[in-house]
Amino acid sequence: MSRRTAAPACFSRAEASSWRRIRRYAVPRTMIERATERRTAGDWRGACAAALVDVDIDLAEITEHCGQDVADALEDDLRHLVPDLVRWHLPRTLHGWTTLDTDRTVVLARYRPVGADEGPRATPYLHLTTPAMRQGPQRVTLSVGTLADEGPAGVFGSTTEDWRYARHLWDDRHTEDLREHVGGPGRLPFFDAEGGLLAPDALPSSDPGAGDPAARAEWVTLLHEKGEAGEAFAAAGIDADLSAPEGRPGRYRSDPTVTVGRYALDHTRLEREVRRLRDEGVGDRFLIPDDWRTRLLLEPTDTGLALRVVERAEAQGLPFLPETLWRRLPDLDLLRVGGIEPEHLHPLVGAALFPGIRPDGGVGGPPGPDAPPPVRVRCRGEWHEVGFRPGVLLRMPHSDEEQQRERALRAFGGAVAGCFAVEQTWASGDGRLPKALRAQRRDLFLRAQHGDTDGVLRLLDMGVDCRVRDAAGRSLLHVLNLVDHEPLLPRLLAAGLDLEARDSQNKTPLFVAVAEGGSRALVEALLDGGARIDVEDHMQQSLAHVIRRYRRDDLAFLRERVREEHPDAGGDWWEDYLDHRDEND
Repeated sequence: MSRRTAAPACFSRAEASSWRRIRRYAVPRTMIERATERRTAGDWRGACAAALVDVDIDLAEITEHCGQDVADALEDDLRHLVPDLVRWHLPRTLHGWTTLDTDRTVVLARYRPVGADEGPRATPYLHLTTPAMRQGPQRVTLSVGTLADEGPAGVFGSTTEDWRYARHLWDDRHTEDLREHVGGPGRLPFFDAEGGLLAPDALPSSDPGAGDPAARAEWVTLLHEKGEAGEAFAAAGIDADLSAPEGRPGRYRSDPTVTVGRYALDHTRLEREVRRLRDEGVGDRFLIPDDWRTRLLLEPTDTGLALRVVERAEAQGLPFLPETLWRRLPDLDLLRVGGIEPEHLHPLVGAALFPGIRPDGGVGGPPGPDAPPPVRVRCRGEWHEVGFRPGVLLRMPHSDEEQQRERALRAFGGAVAGCFAVEQTWASGDGRLPKALRAQRRDLFLRAQHGDTDGVLRLLDMGVDCRVRDAAGRSLLHVLNLVDHEPLLPRLLAAGLDLEARDSQNKTPLFVAVAEGGSRALVEALLDGGARIDVEDHMQQSLAHVIRRYRRDDLAFLRERVREEHPDAGGDWWEDYLDHRDEND
């Protein structure tokens, strides 16, 4: 399949970089393999555990409160849930990040108990919630219950994504429907009938008309990417009024044309999705976020679809069109810019989009880590090749005497350069690494960020030195809250990593575990390893303050221990602040 290298105009370079990393790291192949194995064996709970989905569902309790019919329908959906596919499609933060968008709710299904009231908050939903912390563990929670931000039945706030009518994103009975949702019958936009990427000169240079839906979608998208937002809507048959609402103060006014131009809109699909949801009884008009004060309002007309910008007050009580129904599929955009290979898509996504493509052996999905190759470093006017080997930070062409002399010089405060500066930066995080080594370090920490314990262990087995620190000064001990600590912690301690190492915010590994969602088991393991509890961060927070601040009731034992053994730890003003917060909650 041929590739183009320039990102489409509305798929910015930063977005393209984020999506490349998301697709490489966010759903590791080992996660897909294990979740698939458990799911196909009928173990939906095991599949969720493999995909880092915490299950908060008691089927017996559901039966008692909602009836056997609801419990049976729920259990049937759970047997067909593909948790790793859900993770693949979940909203992301972007803007240079790869992590899940925080504090989001994703509704999968609604269940109506026999004889239940049809009003708001009367019936339970199967739903997921994303983490509260952008840099914390990338675990999601699967629950059943009513939703606090539900207005009129089935209408949610802007932080909720409604996937009830997008089962191709999570239900293995509907995954093949993805192709129809993103392209309809025939070939996909920007791809030929065999799945190959079209060359630029094969794309339409004028409106091809309605007879070729894929070419029409290409033409509209190309207009949009050139900044011709109004023309793109018109070509898609959408009557768009992109003028800002009257009477808004100028300092709060954003240009809707500019805002819309940044969206990866799937123009030719909008009317179809809006009418489908209307026919399902979800609503007659739908919203897309514009900025913090306005919304884009979509409503069917006798001749097509109308779009206009409205104030939030006018939008009250109207349902949001889920992002997955109004934006182009990121995977197709990534394929356009060469950011991913078809065989590295999630296997269910790849099978739906390109039925003829099958991965070579195994389940398929993102590739695992490769052995880091040696890197060339400028040293004393020459190019030296440095690399990793088990038990040694960097393999470099310097004698033992030279290395001892340089380390002695560094110990006395002298400046080091070349290979020795690289060694120092790798172990401290302070300084600049060659580009290739930065990429290797980023690969390791991104795998940790997304809970890929297997990937981290494999890199260490390949010789990557575990004494690495990232640019924020965090060691692998600092990121144990993101992975399975049981196989990693003993290995890191045996290698001599320091439990009292401080990052750029003066946080120790124990402090990070407490403050950033580490499990009680991890906290106890660090304490058993000898971690100190009288520590403070750069804001003079003690462990007791952090436990109270983040309401870590599971760590109440540690809070009491800190207060008893180190009553003066941390700034006194934190207690006043937390007292005031709790009084006003």
